[in-house]
Amino acid sequence: MSLSIRNQIPGTITAVTTGEAMATVRVRLAGGQDVTAAITADAVKELGLAEGSEVKALVKSTEVALATAPVENISIRNQIAGTVTEVATGGAMGSVKVAVEGGELTAAITKDAVDALGLAAGTSVVALIKSTEISLAAA
Repeated sequence: MSLSIRNQIPGTITAVTTGEAMATVRVRLAGGQDVTAAITADAVKELGLAEGSEVKALVKSTEVALATAPVENISIRNQIAGTVTEVATGGAMGSVKVAVEGGELTAAITKDAVDALGLAAGTSVVALIKSTEISLAAA
């Protein structure tokens, strides 16, 4: 199946914590970073997700925010360091490609944000992704 979701990074599940309706799934990405996905308990069961399972972490580019340094005192748990490799802007929006250990992320952000952050190839950034915005695909 082909998907329009650009951000697809392989990883291995390191922990699953299941609650009544929702679960948190910790994934060690190919580059060694850890991310947490908040998905339904039914999805965990239906996909057969367990510690050691190979998955792909999927994130729409519109759900990736960028900062120029790690952010403290924020509820967003997933902060992945990387380096901007490409910036393309139009009248209102920009597409920023970020090289991260083990893959690449694309962030769709406003042109104003690109300008305000001074983003260009070579800029160090941190990709911020809420756990509820990470989907998992069984490998």
